[in-house]
Amino acid sequence: MPFADEATVQAYRQAWEDWRKQLDHLHRVFLEGELARPDQLKGLLNREARAKERYDAARLRLLGLDEPAPPAPGEGDANPFC
Repeated sequence: MPFADEATVQAYRQAWEDWRKQLDHLHRVFLEGELARPDQLKGLLNREARAKERYDAARLRLLGLDEPAPPAPGEGDANPFC
């Protein structure tokens, strides 16, 4: 018996595949030396980050954990640039 409904499973698989494609491209640039102009690199990093966010959301739906936990006290208050 499937753990989730077919639409949720399909959305998860699609999100996983989309993120994997972006990771493959990112790895070609960073690990295999594929050339990319700075503007292309910025776009590649943005696409990978958005694909990862979609994958994370689909994964949470698949696991039945759609609602993210509230941040712990003090979490998120710190300046990440310090």
